[in-house]
Amino acid sequence: MSRTLITSAAEQDFTDALRWYAERSPRAAEEFDVEFDAILHLIDDDPHRFPFCDDRHRYCLMRRYPYQVIYREHGKDLAIIAVAHAKRKPGYWQNR
Repeated sequence: MSRTLITSAAEQDFTDALRWYAERSPRAAEEFDVEFDAILHLIDDDPHRFPFCDDRHRYCLMRRYPYQVIYREHGKDLAIIAVAHAKRKPGYWQNR
């Protein structure tokens, strides 16, 4: 069984996005949180299900929000590297 770790940088990405949605709509923020949690379960259940975005990172697009969850494998563990907006600052997370 793999263990999914969320890096501090990815946690900050998530917190920033959640805060942005919360300022506009508590419901949107709650739904963003629920979708993020569901994606973590999908990644943990089958990490090879999602495509590569470079030679070592995979990504999963959120369905209702313009974000992608970027992750990579470390042996049996998974590391969430970024919760990146799909249109802003492409690749900003690549040096993490």
